[in-house]
Amino acid sequence: MAKTQLNVRVDEATAETARERASQRGISVNRYIEELVQRDEGENGRAFVQAAADFMRRYEEVFAEEFGTREETREETRGEGTR
Repeated sequence: MAKTQLNVRVDEATAETARERASQRGISVNRYIEELVQRDEGENGRAFVQAAADFMRRYEEVFAEEFGTREETREETRGEGTR
């Protein structure tokens, strides 16, 4: 994957913390920041999936009333094939 340069400004304490954490892990500050962003992206994805699952649980009855259950849909699909 191609790399691009990103310049950011942080206070000295934040910069020093980033340097220390990267050093503790034996990686560059660049790699450390990249891993933080990737981890954050993964957490956002998990949060989205969890929110979607919560939404579906909350409104499951509404969807079932409007569209039927999975079993009903499967039975209807099977029934159409035998006509």
